[in-house]
Amino acid sequence: MSGVAYEDHVDLERSLARTVRKRSMRLLGSLLRPMRWRFALMLALVAAAQAAKAAGPLFVAFVIDTGLPQLTAGDPAGVLGAGLGYITVAFAGGLLMFWSIRLSARIAQAVLFELRRRVFRHTQRLSLEFHETYTSGRIIARQTSDLDAVRELLDSGVNQLLSGLLFMVFVAVMLLFLDPWSGLVLVAASVPVALLTRWFHVRSQLHYRSTRVASSRLIVQFVETMAGNRAVQAFHRERHDIARHRELADDYRLTDQRAVGLIGVYNPGLVLIGNVTVAAVLAVDGYRVFAGELSVGVLIAALLYAKRFFAPVQEMAQFYNSLQSSVAALEKISGLLEEEPSVAAPARPVALPRASGRIDFDGVRFGYTPGADVIPGLDLRIPAGQIVALVGTTGAGKSTVAKLVARFYDTTEGQVRLDGIDVRDLAFSDLRRAVVMVTQESFLFSGTIAENIAIGRPSASPDDIRAAARAVGADRFIDRLPDGIDTDVHKRGGRLSAGQRQLVSFARAFLADPAVIILDEATASLDLPSEAIVQRGLATLLEGRTALVIAHRLSTVESADRVIVLQGGRVAEDDSPAALLAAGGEYAALHAAWRASTDQQANAASDT
Repeated sequence: MSGVAYEDHVDLERSLARTVRKRSMRLLGSLLRPMRWRFALMLALVAAAQAAKAAGPLFVAFVIDTGLPQLTAGDPAGVLGAGLGYITVAFAGGLLMFWSIRLSARIAQAVLFELRRRVFRHTQRLSLEFHETYTSGRIIARQTSDLDAVRELLDSGVNQLLSGLLFMVFVAVMLLFLDPWSGLVLVAASVPVALLTRWFHVRSQLHYRSTRVASSRLIVQFVETMAGNRAVQAFHRERHDIARHRELADDYRLTDQRAVGLIGVYNPGLVLIGNVTVAAVLAVDGYRVFAGELSVGVLIAALLYAKRFFAPVQEMAQFYNSLQSSVAALEKISGLLEEEPSVAAPARPVALPRASGRIDFDGVRFGYTPGADVIPGLDLRIPAGQIVALVGTTGAGKSTVAKLVARFYDTTEGQVRLDGIDVRDLAFSDLRRAVVMVTQESFLFSGTIAENIAIGRPSASPDDIRAAARAVGADRFIDRLPDGIDTDVHKRGGRLSAGQRQLVSFARAFLADPAVIILDEATASLDLPSEAIVQRGLATLLEGRTALVIAHRLSTVESADRVIVLQGGRVAEDDSPAALLAAGGEYAALHAAWRASTDQQANAASDT
């Protein structure tokens, strides 16, 4: 890379860093804005507490220069008054600090609650495209380690940072008031402190951002390995994944080590500047005391102030690790919250209280990436109540057509219409009520069977839930379970077989009572006996509804009113199953291959 190109690259990185920092500060400001009065009170309490803390050496100077001579003359009032004042100020400072810490903790918890709510709510409203590209491990990292880093900042970091800065300001002001020359020595010493802090700030920002990236990668790999543990064991990937985890963990260790290593330069630098400053104050003021220009009490107070001035800087240096980590985490969270849904809600939705189920594709073109169309141009008419099977080889565009109907994605060109209304003009509540998709995964949430069925219509009564289970034939296995419909399905429905999970998902869809049902490989993971049971429930589910059935297993297709064969996102064949079989085209070839595969499975089962 040439020198000019490198400078341009550096400038670009700095510009991006500034943009990210502004975005993070906007987020933090929006979180604190509702609590601005409480935050202002906390700031006032911290300021008062640090002012009280910084006042101590003034009493020392008074006692030495005024109180002790008065005491020698037989008047103890000065010493007693200064002692009482010192104790009063110290007690008030401690009380104010206690109050500020409690208030700071309440503000921190309120901010974290709002931030967690925002992250969860925002990820819920983001489109399917986001969730298919942004890994679950990264989202978990945002909700766990990143939020924990922000919590550490808000719990004690903000209070500690404000306390340190304000204490340094008050010390400098009080020393300037007590003795301007000593104060100027302290001000001069703050210049190398500021330069050293700036150096540390710039480098630690880069290192801690790398640390957050390395941490996120480690969490992503761990989550994906645990979630895919069955595949890991099936393909004997344990050694590979252990090696990969070790590589990522080592990368995290090295990036964190580099970040922490900066403290090894910063802390000793502060100690050196502090000691040199104390020595300078002692030399300058000691000479002035010898010359009779300065009292001993002021000399001692100046030394106390000089020593105390650097204590908060060293404490803040220790805190800087968590501060930079928290800032990097806040940048990640703000980046997530900046993501916009690729499928936006309509500004003026068209009402569709009850759909009939007619679907039209008019000149639809769509691709997941620019310039690579999966659907290059599709015109299609599906009357209400018709069961349409979409078949074709892998990559033909079957699932894409279904996702466009459900509006998980928006078309690049053309329109997908439901009952004559562009799906982009329908409110999500109306569209989701009218169109329900049942996939191969049959995802069940932790909870009872009844709770999982009720997802289709949360307001349903227990009788409605049981009726839905009975309608699709799920009651046959539910009645044999220990707690019936109140049986806990365990995590991801692990207590039930694949066929049973599919019947529960059918009951859920039946209870939702949509106008359009989309079945995306709904029986692909089932064995033949389970498929036969599910097919009976499927017939009930599809009755009287518009249905798009996507299946490689053509047993589901045989009961369809119409079969559409897709090739490269275009309609290659379109007719009834019997007519397409008789025509001997693409569908007939697919059907023959499926029949041969089914016979082979049946023979293998009988041999077993």
